Amino acid sequence: MTKKRSSWLPVGMLLLGCTLLIGVRAQLSPQLRRPLESVLPKEVDGMGGTDVEVPEAEAQVAAFTDYALRIYEEEGDTTRAGSWASVYLGFYDQQSRGKTIHSPRNCLPGGGWEALASQAQTLQVGGESITVNRYLLQNGSTQAIVLYWYQGRGRVAHNEYLVKWDLLRDAATRRRTDEALVRIVVPIVESEEASFQLASKLAARLKPALDEAMPL
Repeated sequence: MTKKRSSWLPVGMLLLGCTLLIGVRAQLSPQLRRPLESVLPKEVDGMGGTDVEVPEAEAQVAAFTDYALRIYEEEGDTTRAGSWASVYLGFYDQQSRGKTIHSPRNCLPGGGWEALASQAQTLQVGGESITVNRYLLQNGSTQAIVLYWYQGRGRVAHNEYLVKWDLLRDAATRRRTDEALVRIVVPIVESEEASFQLASKLAARLKPALDEAMPL
């Protein structure tokens, strides 16, 4: 028991040291190279996009530096999967106590939505593999696929614990905590697979476009 506890001591000391450094060292605030709205496609699968404003109260809670929220809707036939989809990007130039990315894992269940399943999902994007979070949600008779990930400082990450670890480390060693959250929601109308394919198509377009917008 003593040996097991002692094995965690270096990790605990490092985390404590990083936390102290964050409080002492002023963090940089790198700026976006392109507006977030330019990252989102204007249309996808024949669906036109409409920008939506986040209510002021929600914006204050989220405390993002910049954001973009676009809803894609299909006119006419709404019987096939992907009759609508939503994409949210939230960018933080720096993160500190009271101003950090809110994990969708905690925010998704709510407003009548219940998480039925979750898993890590590997996607092929422009010749590379990225791993994101995949959720299946239900609200009454409606189900939806959600993909989300964290992107910034040269990384794409999905594991909440590793995200926090990288945040502490980069704050201490690089004085940088800039990061973006990407969240895609697609309802299931035809089949779960069809909705997942649409979400994957959006992810494949968003990841490289966001790379071009994020600070170097």
